[in-house]
Amino acid sequence: MSAVLYTRRPNLPEPLGGDPWLAPYLAELAARQRRVEAMESRLTSGPARTLADFASAHEFFGLHRTADGWVFREWAPAATGIVLIGDFSDWKPERRFRLRKIGNGAWELRLAPEVLRPGMHYLIQVSWPGGGGNRVPVYARIVDQDERTKLFSAVVPPEGGYRFIHPSPARPEAPLIYEAHIGMAQEEPKVGTFNEFRARILPRIAASGYNTLQLMAIMGHPYYGSFGYHVANFFAVSSRFGTPDEFKELVDEAHRLGLRVIIDLIHSHAVKNEVEGPARIDGTRYAYFHDGERGLHSGWDSLCFDYGKIEVLHFLLSNCRYWLDEFHLDGFRFDGVTSMLYLHHGLNRVFSGYDDYFSEAVDNDAVTYLSLANRLIHTLRPDAVTIAEDVSGMPGLAAADGIGFDYRLAMGVSDMWFKLFDLPDESWNMFYLYGELINRRRDERSISYVECHDQAIVGGKTAMFTLADAAMYDAMDIYSGNPAIDRAMALHKMIRLATAATAGNGYLNFMGNEFGHPEWIDFPREGNHWSLWHARRQWSLAEAPGLRYRFLNQFDRAMIELAGRPGFYLAVPQTVRVDNEKKVLIFERAGYWFCFNFHPTVSCVDYEFEVPEGSFETVLDSDSPDFGGFSLRRPDQHYFSRRLKSGSVISCYLPCRTALVLRKTD
Repeated sequence: MSAVLYTRRPNLPEPLGGDPWLAPYLAELAARQRRVEAMESRLTSGPARTLADFASAHEFFGLHRTADGWVFREWAPAATGIVLIGDFSDWKPERRFRLRKIGNGAWELRLAPEVLRPGMHYLIQVSWPGGGGNRVPVYARIVDQDERTKLFSAVVPPEGGYRFIHPSPARPEAPLIYEAHIGMAQEEPKVGTFNEFRARILPRIAASGYNTLQLMAIMGHPYYGSFGYHVANFFAVSSRFGTPDEFKELVDEAHRLGLRVIIDLIHSHAVKNEVEGPARIDGTRYAYFHDGERGLHSGWDSLCFDYGKIEVLHFLLSNCRYWLDEFHLDGFRFDGVTSMLYLHHGLNRVFSGYDDYFSEAVDNDAVTYLSLANRLIHTLRPDAVTIAEDVSGMPGLAAADGIGFDYRLAMGVSDMWFKLFDLPDESWNMFYLYGELINRRRDERSISYVECHDQAIVGGKTAMFTLADAAMYDAMDIYSGNPAIDRAMALHKMIRLATAATAGNGYLNFMGNEFGHPEWIDFPREGNHWSLWHARRQWSLAEAPGLRYRFLNQFDRAMIELAGRPGFYLAVPQTVRVDNEKKVLIFERAGYWFCFNFHPTVSCVDYEFEVPEGSFETVLDSDSPDFGGFSLRRPDQHYFSRRLKSGSVISCYLPCRTALVLRKTD
């Protein structure tokens, strides 16, 4: 069921109580909160006095320097023996490198300082009843792949480490998010690095006006083609992009440029790989995951965490803290939240009523974990941002007395646009379009987008490529006059402006899509002969003076500058006109009037709409020649209201497939 618009009622608890449809479920909402309180009390009733104290597993487990050498620890409750192997032992198990049990499923080994040196590789060889095998330690902070053997192993970290210089920028009124992937950010068909991204891409993003950088695929994942969503090494940056210090330098430079940095946090599942990940760290499948069918995610071919297990909470909450503390990140986008919230993972489900949010299919352990994670993150960093990727629309996900995310992604907006792309332009319904743009819960903050990485992964296309199709290959030059490109250019600007201008509390763009990056994203795989041709960004398209991409890029910068003005997202869009016959949409926000004519052929002459009495100037015109338009209006045109019995109006010329933004001048 799509979220409903409603007004607050004072006789129901705030803020969730502002939704009258939730009245029958207030008891269950209260029960959810009690479960969270009870679990937090349980986690902090021992040596850990606070949730932050509890979230420190990474400081105990893994490899650490000590005053007199090294200590290594692993949690493997079903193991019967563990030996550290590596360069230092010629990869053979030796008695002196055997770990000893220290209780509660934990194992420990202490070593003299000269045994290990920075850059050495190591694994653990684990024995269990009936078998054994080599494993990458779960808490390893550097995990590398040997180019010759293709095998993964942990790496002894270097001494010292990068020292941060620049503080995080202040949290903005609204996040304007630039979503990016380090590996595919270079134009050459190769895997890009942290250093290349820092030197070449960060300046682009900062200059574009966005204030938040969201990075994908940072956590260690063995298969590049998974887009970073099949994580094996939760405490390691992906070494294919560089070292932890190089990632820290990237974050520090982003902060210098005024960009906050968040990453995709993958706590919804883990890769099934047994050597590289925690899948069978002690020979069982149930150390970190549910056993049996519940532990298998059929849609993603991955493993599902057991969020009701104390040791799993120890692992995941510590992971949240580690990324904040170690890399000075400014928050997280929690991936796959729908999959976490429901035992059916949302697969092939239509959420048609509130009963779906409070049924037996809800994983209450996952709800508790997500609530605790948000408490922890906001305790450690009150200015940190947490964003939930949820398609179900569960109430309270981003509410203060709910699960506690700062924002939720307005995923229905993107779905709406791509559904409209399948229809003839004259069939676009303005009431449906506008309704979906503003359809959100008023007790939650949301971030809208036309497209993220999802829409262009293998099998999909970017919005621009969907609109223009094959014409993009030979008609994007400025002199082509191709009607398919003219249409695609006009709509690309309009749908982005409409989305950003109506967004609840923020806006997101995936890298390159601001200038209409063509085609699709396809990572190297057997099906494409391991090609990197479609796993890159063709920045030169936006810089070529003879191509139209630069116009879209210039429009995006102007749009982001407008959306980033103080107070813009603090205001609520006010409907002025929704005219389905003429395909006109007009609304006001923060003192700006947004006028759209989506009609494919009919322009509106002297189109009247209500405004306060006064004069108005043009702030933005999608048809400007600076943005590849046809300049059908005078760029310096002013409008003066005239009084009617019902109020004041202005008359505008609204060419077909154009958007106009006006501002009152007196």
